Amino acid sequence: MSTLTINIPEDRWARLNEISDQFGISPEELVRISVDDLLTRPQEDCQQAIEYIFNKNENLYRRLS
Repeated sequence: MSTLTINIPEDRWARLNEISDQFGISPEELVRISVDDLLTRPQEDCQQAIEYIFNKNENLYRRLS
């Protein structure tokens, strides 16, 4: 198994904690489950999800690059 470290804004971290608390799991487990879901979707669904995420966060990605 590999380890991945990411940086996310504080407001996103807070939201991630809220959602994970609702499910009774850790934020890390919620992210792992979400990644698993994304990677097991059919290719078309995956592409649509990726495009949605990039379009939604385009300005953030520009500032971070």
